[in-house]
Amino acid sequence: MTKRVLLVGAGGIGSPAALVLAQAYATGTCPPFEIVAADDDVVERSNLHRQILFSDRDVGTDKLDALVRAVADRAPGLRVVPYRGRLLPDTAIDLVRDVDVVLDATDNFASRFLGADAANIVGRPIVHSASVRWHATVLASAAGGRPCYRCLFEDLPEGPAPDCATAGVVGPVCGVAGALAAELTLRILRGDESGFGWVYTYDGRRDSLRRVPLRARATCELCGALASDRIVRLEAGRYAGDACQD
Repeated sequence: MTKRVLLVGAGGIGSPAALVLAQAYATGTCPPFEIVAADDDVVERSNLHRQILFSDRDVGTDKLDALVRAVADRAPGLRVVPYRGRLLPDTAIDLVRDVDVVLDATDNFASRFLGADAANIVGRPIVHSASVRWHATVLASAAGGRPCYRCLFEDLPEGPAPDCATAGVVGPVCGVAGALAAELTLRILRGDESGFGWVYTYDGRRDSLRRVPLRARATCELCGALASDRIVRLEAGRYAGDACQD
């Protein structure tokens, strides 16, 4: 049976992640799968240093159109289903329910919390990936959490939080984040649970990759014993801000 991966964001992290997924499919090193790619942006020349799936010919075109072409060049049999939009509170549940695993390549806390909540509500594993300046962080959570993203970051931070637009990002660090997130996604597709429960951090200045165990919080409001009504929270629209998916 063909599995489905929801790739949320086709930018600096989603682009190298899609490249790894395509290569894995082309070489037959994973079970059959297809990609549902969600994005609503266009390719810009200033981003090509980190959006390595694209080239000059793609500048000014929709990222999804460019992604479909690039994946077809590398893995002709890999089906990509474009979703021209972002992960939003009123669409998240339906998008996540229709796939087997989520690869979160978004750029802000609001989108990551939304993805984590939606995945937990409908029982899907999710791989979160982030990159700011010289640092990358990747976390894979099982369908029921224990631990989940909220075990690490309890809730949205107070005030503005750094992202690629405000703090800057180093292109190769995005590549590490995307490649590692794709590798963990491929493990999940194979039925390998060894990637759950670890926080992977990469320091580009020191060229060091660490893997630290993450313990589930008993008081986690998403996957803990005292979890609140998550569906009510999701529909209440607690995810402020425009979800940049670069």
